Amino acid sequence: MDGVRNGKLRALFVCTHNSARSQMAEGMLRHLAGDRFEAFSAGTEATHVRPQAIEAMREVGVDISAQESETLERYLGEPFDYVVTVCDDANEACPVFPGAKERLHWSLPDPSAARGTEDERLSVFRSVRNRIRELVEEELVNGKGG
Repeated sequence: MDGVRNGKLRALFVCTHNSARSQMAEGMLRHLAGDRFEAFSAGTEATHVRPQAIEAMREVGVDISAQESETLERYLGEPFDYVVTVCDDANEACPVFPGAKERLHWSLPDPSAARGTEDERLSVFRSVRNRIRELVEEELVNGKGG
């Protein structure tokens, strides 16, 4: 089954809580290549989008404030070109997506675990955001999906 709908490739980013890394990846792909990709994110459990993730993305012109944390179950029967796990826990816990053409794993540190002042924690979110941008560009926009 082909994941392409309306001429767009479909990518699902998966993390444990769907609160930071997967949300930032969804927003980044939509920002960089929304004309060629439909981007989604989900977690093994749903929580909320972290304010620091929203702020880190806002700084680079990407608004993820309206995105919501969702669980994987809602996407299990859907076709995807890419299912990308963005944390090690989700990689281990992620169910098989029979409709996924390709599964990728990006081992990203959890910015939500950062300690310190608000500025120190936000700095960690920025670092993870920058790495997500590199991976989205290299592996999806300019790489396999490009």
